[in-house]
Amino acid sequence: MNDCIFCKIVAGEIPSSKVYEDDQVLAFLDISQTTPGHTLLIPKRHVRNVLEMEADLASTTFSRLPKIARALQKATNAVGMNIINNNEEIAGQTVFHAHIHLVPRYDEKDGIKIEYTEHEPDFEALGKLAAQIANEVEA
Repeated sequence: MNDCIFCKIVAGEIPSSKVYEDDQVLAFLDISQTTPGHTLLIPKRHVRNVLEMEADLASTTFSRLPKIARALQKATNAVGMNIINNNEEIAGQTVFHAHIHLVPRYDEKDGIKIEYTEHEPDFEALGKLAAQIANEVEA
């Protein structure tokens, strides 16, 4: 077992408010409760983040996501949900055990704002970048 807080939750050394558990994953309420019902989904096996996941662990973890998200939305009467995954400190990861945030949304006044800036696309540059990424995917 790793010494991280989520591994301790999996091992039962730290209490949690579980909403789902099977032999591979655990979902529990985040102690911060950004909005009521804010839930974390984690693989039980320690891995730093999605960038270090192998395909089988990613498949296992992410396959549970829709069922948990639907149950969370139904239980909380949320009108929408953000599903967020942060990888590395620069992206907002603070616990270095892979986890996915399920954040129920109730209205525009909940204080959460995620914005994407728009600008005129440079299709030539996008094509070059897409080719570089595709080459790495194939590698």
